[in-house]
Amino acid sequence: MTRRCCAAALLVTFWLTGIGTVEAGLVDAPGENLEVSLVTYGPGDIYWERFGHNAIEIRDAASGQAVNFNYGIFDFDERGFLLNFARGHMHYMIDAVRSDLDEQFYVDGGRSVTRQQLALSGAQAAMLRDFLLWNMLPENARYNYDYLTDNCSTRVRDALNRVLDGRLQRLFTQRAAGMTYREQIDRLMGGLPWMMLPMDLGLGPFADQPLTKWQESFLPVVLQEQLRSARIGDGDGVPRPLIAAEQVIAPNRLIAPSATPPDLRPPLSLAGLTIAALIVVSRRRLPLANATLAVLYLLLAGLAGLFLLGLWALTLHRAAWANANLLLFNPLAFALLRPAWRSRRGVAASRFAGILIAAQLSAAAFAVMLHAMPFATQRNQPWLLFAIPIWCALAWSLLAHDRRFHARQPSA
Repeated sequence: MTRRCCAAALLVTFWLTGIGTVEAGLVDAPGENLEVSLVTYGPGDIYWERFGHNAIEIRDAASGQAVNFNYGIFDFDERGFLLNFARGHMHYMIDAVRSDLDEQFYVDGGRSVTRQQLALSGAQAAMLRDFLLWNMLPENARYNYDYLTDNCSTRVRDALNRVLDGRLQRLFTQRAAGMTYREQIDRLMGGLPWMMLPMDLGLGPFADQPLTKWQESFLPVVLQEQLRSARIGDGDGVPRPLIAAEQVIAPNRLIAPSATPPDLRPPLSLAGLTIAALIVVSRRRLPLANATLAVLYLLLAGLAGLFLLGLWALTLHRAAWANANLLLFNPLAFALLRPAWRSRRGVAASRFAGILIAAQLSAAAFAVMLHAMPFATQRNQPWLLFAIPIWCALAWSLLAHDRRFHARQPSA
């Protein structure tokens, strides 16, 4: 990697992004003139903005020129983008934007903007600048994105850790995280329940593993908070604060996410008990409503099962693999649609349907046992509380003795 090659890459990028070659001086500025900052943007209102964002700002103190490097750029026009997105095979890239333009975009959206100037030596600042320029070369710019383990924030974290000789990772790994991946996702998506509930349903045991602060810094706000307390030793071995100065460029003007994740057990258990009660009460008095309710639930359970199975078998979303919720929601529910709909006329379920119902109840019981095992990681208790009462009510509704039906049968 040569300085001339990196300079050419940056100039080309500036031209493509409309910044202009006025920033070329930043490429050749001595390390002693460079100021490095972590710029953190708070969560936005749109679902893809809920996790926040961050960037590394490189500023030439002599000229005042400043550029923000961020790893959160993707291309909708990329061939097969939607299919790759669904499969979890996403290509993101690094980008460089003039700092004032980049930050103003988030200010206009009402999101908080905080700049933390890092106490890096001139050699470290120059090393980071050169690495980011090298990373922007066409052959290096793209990377395989992962929501939890390789996203815009972890790339920024890793770049800082690189120039600090791994000391950031050693420090953060010693600290236990306060939440799991699932809890952080539920907390941030809590204001959008129509998105949060399917995401929680689709998360498997990977999302419930205990984390360190190094892993939890997949969130920009966590990385920001950890840097505030980080003390890094220099060559003399004396730990010093990594943050030299912190400035709030713009306060948050949006409704902030909750500080804690929502407890999904009360609402989902109430929903499950309500649906189960409606199935039981309507069986004799409102057979059409009973059958309709049963069919709707079975359709949703089957579709949810296809969704969970597809995430596990057909995608790279490893946070969704080995999901125990497949024991509660699976495509076998489709096989019960016909007997559920015929029940409105008092037609008894067939022996095969009875076997399917028994298998589903056994799977639900196994899901409860699995949840109680000491080695079990996945925390899916809310979905157990939702699904089990409904499956029990459906089993009773389809298999219980129906006197009206048998009263119409001729005697043997």
